[in-house]
Amino acid sequence: MTIDWSWMSGHTDDLTTLTVSHLQAALSAVFFGLLISLPLAVVAHRIRPLRGFLLGLSNVLFTIPSIAIFVLLLPVSGLTRTTTVIGLTVYTLVVLLRNTVEGLDSVPAKTKEAAKAMGTRPLRTLLTVELPLALPVIMAGVRIATVMSISLVSVATYIGDGGLGQLFTDGFQRDFPTPVIVGVVLTLLLAVVADALLVALQYVLTPWRRRRA
Repeated sequence: MTIDWSWMSGHTDDLTTLTVSHLQAALSAVFFGLLISLPLAVVAHRIRPLRGFLLGLSNVLFTIPSIAIFVLLLPVSGLTRTTTVIGLTVYTLVVLLRNTVEGLDSVPAKTKEAAKAMGTRPLRTLLTVELPLALPVIMAGVRIATVMSISLVSVATYIGDGGLGQLFTDGFQRDFPTPVIVGVVLTLLLAVVADALLVALQYVLTPWRRRRA
């Protein structure tokens, strides 16, 4: 199996457009997944009877095949990027919600008691104490969700989206391996680079861990 390098040089603009589109879909899903999972995780952490229900619901949603989710969304949002983002967001919830809950659980009770004793209100304690200390666990979930979303964007090719996944369809339909190989390599590179950037971001956001080390 060989690569037609002339095909790559002649489709640079298309590859750039598809790569940007692929990344936008994946990052949008992670962003909206965080917006949804953060408040739900706080509720699950503080109201224990709801914890099992919320985590169980996210697990059930995760078991639905990705293609099935996209098909179910078609009557609502049609063949649009919105369908792709909603479908991917659903898949990020199981990782982001669980990791955020576990991160909040990992905050020492004595630390929260100390903040309360100093007169810090619950919301401020959450924002300035609990979430920062839970950040390493949360970021681990963000990294997993990001890599997972980047890999799943290609499935949206079946509804006319899919970013780099369109290269797979093109290559298979024409029995031409070059687009398939290029699509796989670019998807892997996106995942590796995104993960590395998130590791760097976590390093910047957690200076106390560097000092402790």
